[in-house]
Amino acid sequence: MLKLPNVTLVAIGSTSIEGNKKALQYSSLQAQFGKVKFITHVKPPNLPDNIEFCKIEKITSIDKWCYEVVYNLGSYIDTEFALLVHPDGFVVHPEVWNDEWLKYDYIGAPFPLPKDNFSYRDINGKIQRVGNSVSLRSKKLLDLPKKIGMEWKPFHGFYNEDGYITVNMRHIFKEHGCNFAPLEVAKYFSREAEIPENKDVEKTFVFHKHKGRNKNYPNFEASA
Repeated sequence: MLKLPNVTLVAIGSTSIEGNKKALQYSSLQAQFGKVKFITHVKPPNLPDNIEFCKIEKITSIDKWCYEVVYNLGSYIDTEFALLVHPDGFVVHPEVWNDEWLKYDYIGAPFPLPKDNFSYRDINGKIQRVGNSVSLRSKKLLDLPKKIGMEWKPFHGFYNEDGYITVNMRHIFKEHGCNFAPLEVAKYFSREAEIPENKDVEKTFVFHKHKGRNKNYPNFEASA
């Protein structure tokens, strides 16, 4: 069994309670984490003993969820890293884990090349190809926004927490020593979109979204 004592497996949210619980359970089948936490407003029934319930106020919108992830998730993490999972994105191939991923403060699935002239572009106009919410994040990165009072603002009208960190405010995180995984590393960690760069990668540690080669993974989105 894979052992990751310095990683907290975590889910956060007030919707898809059962789905989040199942994602945590499935991710733990062949991997042992330092801690496993479910941050939500009500304790789910039949919560396994290995999953710690952390109570918060009910999250009522996706924008509020994004805010909680950026500014408050870190306060629940006391290991060096957190692995954030969702009902539609979790651990599926623990056997491909690579300790090299712990060199980075953020690693998630690669983004496809944008078809417009603004998506995934940082403050300097450079396209950033690695983000995604289902991700491994360092405690240092999680704590930084609240620690320095980082401004919370939308990008083209949206508060996407992964884009906020890996694209919009990337320069600030980097100024404070945060290291983002490059595409050639991230493509082995997770897959969301089918892109030319990952066509030769059959198995990834985690995934996000049931499409392409991800379509046959367990789907917990429909769970209450």
